[in-house]
Amino acid sequence: MSKQINVALIGNPNTGKTSVFNALTGLNQKVGNYPGITVEKKEGICKLPRGVKAHIIDLPGTYSLNASSLDENVVIELLLNKNDKDFPDVAVVVCDVENIKRNLLLFTQIKDLQIPTILAINMADRMAYKGISLDVEYLEEHLGTKIALISTRKKTGITELKELIANYRELSNEPCLSASEIDKPYFDNLQKAFPNQLLYKLWLVITQDVNFGKIDRNAIDAVADFKTKSNTDLKRLQQKETIKRYQFINNVLKEGQTIDLSTAKDLRIKLDRILTHKVWGYVIFGLILLTIFQAIYDWSSIPMDFIDSSFASLSEWTKNAMPAGTFTNLLSEGIIPGIGGIVIFIPQIAFLFLFISVLEESGYMSRVVFLMDRVMRRFGLSGKSVVPLISGTACAIPAIMATRNIESWKERLITILVTPFTTCSARLPVYLIIIALVIPEGRFLGLSYQALTLMLLYLIGFGAAVGSAWLLNKILNIKSKTFFVVEMPNYKLPLFKNVVITVIEKTKAFVFGAGKIILAISIVLWFLASYGPGEDFNNAEAIIAEQYANQDVTEEDLDHHIDSYKLEHSYIGITGRAIEPAIRPLGYDWKIGIALISSFAAREVFVGTLATIYNVGSDEEETIKNRMAGEVNPVLGGPLFNFASGISLMLFYAFAMQCMSTLAIVKKETNSWKWPTYQLVIMTAFAYVVALIAYQLLK
Repeated sequence: MSKQINVALIGNPNTGKTSVFNALTGLNQKVGNYPGITVEKKEGICKLPRGVKAHIIDLPGTYSLNASSLDENVVIELLLNKNDKDFPDVAVVVCDVENIKRNLLLFTQIKDLQIPTILAINMADRMAYKGISLDVEYLEEHLGTKIALISTRKKTGITELKELIANYRELSNEPCLSASEIDKPYFDNLQKAFPNQLLYKLWLVITQDVNFGKIDRNAIDAVADFKTKSNTDLKRLQQKETIKRYQFINNVLKEGQTIDLSTAKDLRIKLDRILTHKVWGYVIFGLILLTIFQAIYDWSSIPMDFIDSSFASLSEWTKNAMPAGTFTNLLSEGIIPGIGGIVIFIPQIAFLFLFISVLEESGYMSRVVFLMDRVMRRFGLSGKSVVPLISGTACAIPAIMATRNIESWKERLITILVTPFTTCSARLPVYLIIIALVIPEGRFLGLSYQALTLMLLYLIGFGAAVGSAWLLNKILNIKSKTFFVVEMPNYKLPLFKNVVITVIEKTKAFVFGAGKIILAISIVLWFLASYGPGEDFNNAEAIIAEQYANQDVTEEDLDHHIDSYKLEHSYIGITGRAIEPAIRPLGYDWKIGIALISSFAAREVFVGTLATIYNVGSDEEETIKNRMAGEVNPVLGGPLFNFASGISLMLFYAFAMQCMSTLAIVKKETNSWKWPTYQLVIMTAFAYVVALIAYQLLK
């Protein structure tokens, strides 16, 4: 059987590379990071003809091999390091049929590295619509490759692409053109000095600031002939190289491509005039957000109620069906309620990712980025900061990683520091359970109060991000300016398969990522809540029986008082009591304090923690929401989770840095513990003060 081959998917942003990746791999894929760096690495397995398996690597989008960012460096480093385990046996350059000229620049550079290269021209179904016709045989001959015309929407050309990949050994390794002619004496001397190295590889080593394994840049610089080239000279040569490549591309496309503008139909200009309008653009975006949050509540209520009651029933059934003992208690009071505290939010999180995926797939998200650039510049942020701030609604970690595209270090630093203010999906479980408890049902102009509250929390987070950015801009005295460039892809109907894969992968990553933490914390919390030191805990039954000896209480009420007394004198109760004075002014009791501390591991653990604490010792089949609603404020009386304490708690989570994973990624991106320490201290202090003021005003 043939060995597994490595296939690198390479292409410009917005060429449909991810759609091709999904078409080849389906759900047989995984997402991680490249070793030692925070650049997303997508890889999957694809079955090819004749039993061959292909390991597909979806490389970050890049316009050329002249790297200007960390993710583009990843592409070059892999293509130049034959010792890398992921070094491609064959490269597939994904090309957009409407932007072939621009895409071919990258193609000709990769061909110069003598890597077998296939040209996959995507969105071929739009050729007739755009009046484009291609002479494939002519293009194959003059580009020295094989071409697959594919449409992931119509599901055509994928089989042909797999066949070409399987037969990659038949591809020509000859370069498309001789780029060394831009300065022949210079390149001739370079080749004489290093006769065993590929010439274009040497050129990239000289001009790029990336790692290339065994090729030592110092060894090249030590040759006198090459030290005479200044950075300015090298930049000028790079420009000459680009011009020469485009001259070649133009000559090929002059014969190989025909565009009949009279048959091209395009609504894009008309749509852009509306969706990026300085007034209507914001109105439409606001209406879309309102619709999303309303749908999150309305569509997910039935599955959420079912999950909530199912876990309550499962917990009760486990306690009654299994032999009494420690393990049964661990399952029924610790593990099941803890997992249920996060599983209940799968419907809402899945719907959130569904809408984000549809907006990205349709091309609308790029218009949002362009639209919001007008706002960002007033606060001293780069227009490119919009991408991390918007993607932060899913998770702050990849959002902070996305700042690597910002050239100015100060602007990138500010974006990193303020991005955690945007409401991520991990905050969603906290908001949803508190909103359900303290915000009354009812509607305003057809929108529920709860959906409006959720949207307001998102706007508050975004407002805090841009407000703190403005403040940091003044403090750090940023003077550098960068130009904001965003590519506007064509509008298109989202591919159902892409949307489904995105929702499944993102939700799965969220649930399993959080699930590991929640499961571990649930077990620890159950132990701390089920055991305690000293006589008060061990003799709880006798102490409570003596206290209520002369009172007419039912056996059920007596058991409830015993459970409460045990919980209060358990390890977790003692810890909670110790921190209670600090959080009492915010309207919280010691149980909420424990949830606050444990949720530093991950914000969504807050609900799982309360689910575990409230379930310990309970024999009633009751949902987590009902238990929380029944909690009484020991000082003021009445419900513990009332309007004042609920608003205080949501504001605390809106502003606090309650995520150790985010702190870790900030440390990695800034290469210092100083900035994440500032984040933790300042954001937590700010959250405490805002929550304190809110509770004191509303109680």
